[in-house]
Amino acid sequence: MAELKTKENDASVSEFLKTIEPENKQEDAFKFLEFYEKVTGLKAKMWGGSIIGFGNHRYKYASGKENDWFICGFSPRKQNFAIYIMCEANQKTELLKDVGKHKSGKSCIYFKKFEDVDQDGLTLLLKEALNNPTI
Repeated sequence: MAELKTKENDASVSEFLKTIEPENKQEDAFKFLEFYEKVTGLKAKMWGGSIIGFGNHRYKYASGKENDWFICGFSPRKQNFAIYIMCEANQKTELLKDVGKHKSGKSCIYFKKFEDVDQDGLTLLLKEALNNPTI
């Protein structure tokens, strides 16, 4: 089986975010960083080359395989910000109603800009993930 490429590493989060273009997207990336650090109380870590993760949880799959993964995080993608929240799907669905203007996929929530985020709603979602991390 192939080794997981997305792992926690010692790369600098700030240095990575300084490479984000255009400048307004970089500013939003730093706003997301500040928001996550405030809400989680955790230090940001790079996971792979482009994901900023918070926390670390050892997941055990039904197959018995185990993996380390961040509990919540984000990545400044070209089109939008991908928000990663590791909590039960039914909890996430219920809480998504209050996070602001977004799109969602199977495992991500997408925001065009930080201004689109309802901070109270996203705070509740992040706290749910921190209190009950699941994959």
